[in-house]
Amino acid sequence: MIEKVSRMALLQDFYAGLLTEKQRHMLELYYDDNLSLGEIAEECGISRQGVHDLLKRSEKLLESYEARLGLLEKFLHNQRKIQETLDWLQTLPQDDQGAEVVDRISGLLYEMLDMEDAPKPELS
Repeated sequence: MIEKVSRMALLQDFYAGLLTEKQRHMLELYYDDNLSLGEIAEECGISRQGVHDLLKRSEKLLESYEARLGLLEKFLHNQRKIQETLDWLQTLPQDDQGAEVVDRISGLLYEMLDMEDAPKPELS
C-alpha cells in the first residue's frame, strides 16, 4: 500500500480536474508545498478548521472518484505488470539478435513506466 501523501499526489494527477479551483489550491498547498494548516489558513484568509474541513472534503472526493472509476488502481496494476515483464525479460537467454530484441522491448517498457534514467535502446 502506498503512503497517504503519495496516494493523494497520484489521485490529484488523475482527478484534480474534477475539483474546484479552491479545492485544488488547498491540496497543492498542503501536499505539494507541505504547508501546515495554520500556514494555509493565514495565506487564504480562512480559519484553520476551515482549511481542515476543505482538505478532508477534497480528499473524500478524490477517493470517491477513484472508487467509481478506478483509474489509479488500473495505473498501479499496469505499472506492476510492466515491471514484472521487465524482470522476466532479464532472465531470458540472449544471443546477439535476442539481446537486441530484449533491449528494444525493455526500452519501450521503460518508456511506459516513464523512467528517466532507464537505458534507452539504440534504434536502427
